Amino acid sequence: MVPKVHTVVCSGNNPVHIPHEFYEQGDLIIGGIVSHIHYIFPIVSFDEHPSRVVIKNPTVIRKFYQHILALVFAVDEINQNPKILPNVTLGFHIYDSYFDSKMAYRTTLELLFKSHHFVPNYICGIQKKVVGVIGGLSSDTSSSMADVLGLYKTPQISYGSFERAINDHIKFASFYRMVSNEDLQYKGIVQLLLHFRWKWVGLITPANEAGEQFLQTIEPMFFKNGICSAFTERTEYYMQFTGNMLDMVDPSKYSSQTFMKSKANAVVIYGESTSIIWLTSVIIARNVIQLILHQSVRKEPEGKVWITTAQIDFISNVLKFIDPNIRMLQGAISITIHSKEIQDFSDFLQVVKPSGQDADGFIEDFWEQAFGCSLSNATKMAGIMGTCTGEEMLESLPAPFFEMSMTGHSYSIYNAVYAVAQALHIMCSSEATCKRIKGGDRLSSQNVEPWQLHSFLQRISFNNSAGDEITFNEHGELAAGFDITNLVTFPNNSYVRVKVGRLDPQAPPGKELTINRNGIQWHRVFTQVPPLSLCNANCLPGYEKKKKEGKKFCCYDCDPCPHGMFSNEKGLETCARCPPDQYPNEEQNQCIPKKTNVLSFGETLAIVSTFSALLFSLITVVVLGIFIKHRDTAIVKANNRSLTYILLISLLLCFLCSLVFIGMPNKATCPLRQTAFGIVFSVALSSILAKTISVVLAFMATKPGSRIRRWVGKKLAYSIVLSCSVIQVGICVFWLATSAPFPDVDMHSMSEEIILLCNEGSVLMFYGVLGYMGFLASISFTVAFLARKLPDSFNEAKFITFSMLVFCSVWFSFIPTYLSTKGKYMVAVEIFSILVSSAGLLGCIFSPKCYIIVVRPELNNREQLIWRKM
Repeated sequence: MVPKVHTVVCSGNNPVHIPHEFYEQGDLIIGGIVSHIHYIFPIVSFDEHPSRVVIKNPTVIRKFYQHILALVFAVDEINQNPKILPNVTLGFHIYDSYFDSKMAYRTTLELLFKSHHFVPNYICGIQKKVVGVIGGLSSDTSSSMADVLGLYKTPQISYGSFERAINDHIKFASFYRMVSNEDLQYKGIVQLLLHFRWKWVGLITPANEAGEQFLQTIEPMFFKNGICSAFTERTEYYMQFTGNMLDMVDPSKYSSQTFMKSKANAVVIYGESTSIIWLTSVIIARNVIQLILHQSVRKEPEGKVWITTAQIDFISNVLKFIDPNIRMLQGAISITIHSKEIQDFSDFLQVVKPSGQDADGFIEDFWEQAFGCSLSNATKMAGIMGTCTGEEMLESLPAPFFEMSMTGHSYSIYNAVYAVAQALHIMCSSEATCKRIKGGDRLSSQNVEPWQLHSFLQRISFNNSAGDEITFNEHGELAAGFDITNLVTFPNNSYVRVKVGRLDPQAPPGKELTINRNGIQWHRVFTQVPPLSLCNANCLPGYEKKKKEGKKFCCYDCDPCPHGMFSNEKGLETCARCPPDQYPNEEQNQCIPKKTNVLSFGETLAIVSTFSALLFSLITVVVLGIFIKHRDTAIVKANNRSLTYILLISLLLCFLCSLVFIGMPNKATCPLRQTAFGIVFSVALSSILAKTISVVLAFMATKPGSRIRRWVGKKLAYSIVLSCSVIQVGICVFWLATSAPFPDVDMHSMSEEIILLCNEGSVLMFYGVLGYMGFLASISFTVAFLARKLPDSFNEAKFITFSMLVFCSVWFSFIPTYLSTKGKYMVAVEIFSILVSSAGLLGCIFSPKCYIIVVRPELNNREQLIWRKM
């Protein structure tokens, strides 16, 4: 329920009223509570009523005078626009909060109930209708105003308050604000630090509830994103100083200011604009003290990147002739309220003069303190500083004192005025509330109640003159983002703010920040851009970070990368593995492509293997030719020449199949390698087994009455060769049908090479082929060993025994050697085993016979055979 307001004529003794106000009559009034002036509030002695105590010596935050002018400009612009509230004149009434919660209550009530004798809830004097109030700047001021305005359901639009203390839209149902939620700032700060890889960051906050809330929110976000706070500076300063600038700070702390000593280059400053005054005042005070102590004046802290939040504007509150040290803030990166340049606003500022501004109760103090002169010859200031001409130009003031371009806070005020005007326009266009006085054109303000605007403000949506859409979200906040600006300072202590980025609340999570790092001008002392802000220097490429015990996790030692890993940039947390086809160099700071590992025909090892295979093949052909040429001799006939031919041909194929292992693996050679080798060797071993069994059976058949004689002959030998070979063929066919070998690459077995190989498909089948050959060799060796001493002049058993011994020795040593080698050397081991075992069979079995046939032909006859038997 809205409290009933009584209109009466008030009388009585009038206390000293609030001296600063700016009033312009209109049909409907837009109120404004700005934060522009600091007072020296005297100590209350209770000798007289506190309301009668004279407040003296106002200190103006000159830059904030633009906030007042922005409101005036917006109202004047609307009144001149026939498309908004035609035939209705807007007025305004502006008061100051004096940066004090108690005064914010007082001026808010004064705004609603203009009274020299302060009587809350009664309208005294000139009747007016305040339809909405713009203000305040800080959370404390806005909250104090909301306590009063909320009772009367008067719309309040803050132009600079972010904190969550007044986020409760149920408690403050009449509260709106022209800024985005502060949570977006927190995300932007973290993303900004991550973008530039600043992990060692200082924090400066005011020692109040808002500062603690900031720390409680931002520090967990830092930890989650791997950022450490190098220090946390809680500042205590009071603007109610006694006229001495040094009273703002505690002089005992000048020598121990943490931010001056820390090696953290990135420092986040949270608070109000007075935080900048505190910062610059600390520098000035330190220099003054050093001069008093006859020390050399230290320069401002260099090498800092100041990161400021949207509540902060770059202001100076010292006299114009004292160096405000704005240059120490060169390169500062600020999250600022989004703004655009408004047409004609700069022209409006250029014609602002103190003459003819009797209704403006702010301009006199502003003008005198901005230009260091007096508008009245009667004041003490006139004798000291001279008299103002009234023709001084605002554009001559440096930016820390006054800006000609519209600041973010002024832009918010401008939009807030338009939001109220647009809501009134819609209401008057759609409702019968805006009635005219009978017979006149003037609006009867009695028919417009402030609470009626809420339903229109909550769904307001329009584009301002700069093209920005103005609309509130469900929390009564402007649905807009923030600008990222870079501070560029000049030798005359002025500056410009350059937009280098944007915080967009509509962007996907984690992508809210966009920034043009090439557009940033850093502090001149930085030799590396962007500068570093780390607990210790970045680890060089080839090293990774190792946590220091007892230190924050951002402090670390640098250890070389583990074997097989690399890091190719400075400051990497951990080393990484190279892609599978690459390996780290000796310095472990880059990856090198791996070489291919394959036994190609051009390599020495392949040339030797090829030459050996061809040489042994030629020898085998020569031996086969010798046996064919002397096929009718006794020694050839005695050893079953058909089996001899089969054995020699299979040995020839064994030598030649080793060539299949050389060269690039492909779909044709991979299935052929092991299967061809296994089948051909099985035929050779089967022939040897058949020859050995034939020798044994031939001896046993010579005994009288032996039944074995019927088994002696070619059929048995052929049957043994065929049956033993068919089993190996069956194993190989099953292998090819179920899991055939195929071309493959092995990138992991060798650190610097990629092995091109034939994947066996089924290792079990591969060792099954080898195992079956070992089985045949073992039987042949056993039978030959037992028959080695049979009385026969051309008994092959002893030669077969020795050849099988060589064969088994080669292949039993093959398995461990094969498993312990990699790449082309594994292939070379198998080729070597094939050649050596085949050459062993060829040499041990056929060299004695070739010796007799070629060198001692006289022994190759039947008579010699019979003689030797006798």
